Amino acid sequence: MFRGEYSHSIDAKGRLILPAKMREQLHETCILTRGLDACLYVYSLEEWQKIEEDFQARPHADAASRRFARTFFGGAVDVDIDRQGRVLIPANLREYASLGKDVVLTGVLTHIEIWDKAAWEAASDVEDMEALAETMAELGIAI
Repeated sequence: MFRGEYSHSIDAKGRLILPAKMREQLHETCILTRGLDACLYVYSLEEWQKIEEDFQARPHADAASRRFARTFFGGAVDVDIDRQGRVLIPANLREYASLGKDVVLTGVLTHIEIWDKAAWEAASDVEDMEALAETMAELGIAI
């Protein structure tokens, strides 16, 4: 399970160092794809395989399902983690998430999210935490 929040930088070549605690769970290769809320998602190969199998088992007759598949799976790339713990984020994915030099990586249980730092600060409004907790309670999720 991934958790925690880490600030890092993307170098001029588009490489990002993954935190050591996250690398341990990813091993040598991971999957990088478009995420929700204009961030990127990083999955371990094992977790990605579960998502693919689950998606394949469902009907794909509706247009929304096909559109989602094109965006989520079509944008996915296998990324090798180099000896320094870096991954190369392809230009199209950096553009999708509007990633600048400074980014935030956050662990979200099954995956890692990569955010542009300014976008993360705008999206992670902790003042709204009580309202979010109430919504989660209504869904039956207690914290």
